[in-house]
Amino acid sequence: MDSVNNLLSSFTQQETLNPKIWTNPDEPKESVMKPKVRNALMKISDKFAENLSDKLKIKDIVLTGSLSNYNWSKYSDFDLHLIIDYSQFGKQEDLYKELFSLKKQLFNQNHDIKIFGYEVELYAQDSEEAHFATGVYSVKDDKWVSVPSKKDAQIDKEVFKTKINSWKEKIENLITNIKKDGMKSSEKQIENLKDKLKDYRKTGLEKEGEYSYENLVFKYLRRSNLIEKLYNTITKQTDKELSVEIRKVE
Repeated sequence: MDSVNNLLSSFTQQETLNPKIWTNPDEPKESVMKPKVRNALMKISDKFAENLSDKLKIKDIVLTGSLSNYNWSKYSDFDLHLIIDYSQFGKQEDLYKELFSLKKQLFNQNHDIKIFGYEVELYAQDSEEAHFATGVYSVKDDKWVSVPSKKDAQIDKEVFKTKINSWKEKIENLITNIKKDGMKSSEKQIENLKDKLKDYRKTGLEKEGEYSYENLVFKYLRRSNLIEKLYNTITKQTDKELSVEIRKVE
């Protein structure tokens, strides 16, 4: 389980914020985002917003995650969130949420945007959605929404490995079922697992924050490409079932 140890080491807190991104990285309260980084993020968010809708009203643009905190590492990326008041769409609010979710996925898949080697991941976040990160910076207003602080995290490796193995088994079993029984027989299992994983992470963030076992397990599953493997399996199986094979004429 070297990958587990590598992940745990990546959550070791640094002495300062990332100096490539922040001025006064050792004093968060006096720190602001470096202009070069902020300008790049604003341009990226503008392009993303254009992709979502021509007349989109954005409440804020925020950076969250490890690059706005002390737990940054080589695994970090820029978690850039466009904060949107979906009530602007009236009765079509749910429709726009689904549409923007799909557009977000396509944008992130089709673009490979990096700043100082860190990938930029974009999100269209509902302004009513609770967010539990301890370091949140308004790129739009150029100031901290939530100033990061150091926090001691006691992580039991054996407990962590047990939780990881439990989720790995669930995902790998589902992948096997999809390949064996097809999409129609697996649809309910897929939706149940998606919902459980989402709730699992959310519960951990609510109770213990970014260093909760639940959040760390989710990050492991994502960084080990297990979640990507599941989605790729779903896509390939769907394509297979929708395709018609050409048979040789005897």
